[in-house]
Amino acid sequence: MIQLAWPWLLLSLPLPWLLRRWWPPAPDRGGSALFAPFAIGLPAGATPRGTRPLRWRQWLAVLAWLCLLLAGARPQWLGDPVSLPQSGRNLLLAIDVSGSMETPDLTLDGSQATRLDVVRQVAGEFIERRAGDRVGLILFGTQAYLQAPLTFDHITVHHFLDEAVIGVAGRETAIGDAIGLAVKRLRTAPGGEAVLVLLTDGQNTAGAVPPRQAAQLAAQSGLRIYTIGIGADQMRVQGPFGIRQTINPSADLDEDTLQAIAEATGGRYFRARDLADLEAVYARLDELEPIEGSSHVVRPVSALYSWPLGVALLLSLLLAVGALLPRKGFA
Repeated sequence: MIQLAWPWLLLSLPLPWLLRRWWPPAPDRGGSALFAPFAIGLPAGATPRGTRPLRWRQWLAVLAWLCLLLAGARPQWLGDPVSLPQSGRNLLLAIDVSGSMETPDLTLDGSQATRLDVVRQVAGEFIERRAGDRVGLILFGTQAYLQAPLTFDHITVHHFLDEAVIGVAGRETAIGDAIGLAVKRLRTAPGGEAVLVLLTDGQNTAGAVPPRQAAQLAAQSGLRIYTIGIGADQMRVQGPFGIRQTINPSADLDEDTLQAIAEATGGRYFRARDLADLEAVYARLDELEPIEGSSHVVRPVSALYSWPLGVALLLSLLLAVGALLPRKGFA
């Protein structure tokens, strides 16, 4: 259906007539600007054709005024009611973008991929499924910073995640600072459950706050943390003299600390060694933090003011062209 957001603006419809009726005319400065000797012999009341406003121009002016009023009244198209779930949960994702996330020990679409490439795909799908949650994004390396604040605009958060690059926050890993930043942001967030999903592939090597101390602060503030350790256990690399050898690319992963962080805050620790593991982890998070909640009914609104505004502009152009047309003959 169509509605007017500001229908009271239509009360201005008689304004031009009122101004013409009650506003005093401009004073006559006296005298003609041009002396026309041939007009001396004309009978009284004879005036050149076109000195009176043409009727079609009057109607165009009236239509232009009506279109301007209609555009100002903000016509809107209301769509069908849509029920949106609202859980009231504040969910932050903290993603490690340190140098080690560049390790190509995972597989994506049948080809070798870096850890961050796989995380971008799986975590992006997780974000899209969190309808009803306020979702935010923290990226951390040597430092931690808030890439996207808590918002219902999941498309933008997903976009920011896709733009994350290795080393944008430094090459080291500040797990404790990432948790501290999450606690700080959630203190000023709207009420509701607070959840942090922290993903890393290493151990804390930077930052001002030790991870376990940050976990205690998180527990005191009611923040529940789920930690994910990502990285394969085996990887074939080129060794000295061209000999290929098998190494453990996840040797630096501090699983004990990640486990302690999760236990201290009432969360859980997960280990993801490949794409399937990571997908299973985020599916499990959907079960642990269900989306169900109270629903909020909204109606999509589309603005229609541009149509009458465009017609008013077209009519104004026609009036301007008509005023420039030459006037021939006399009435």
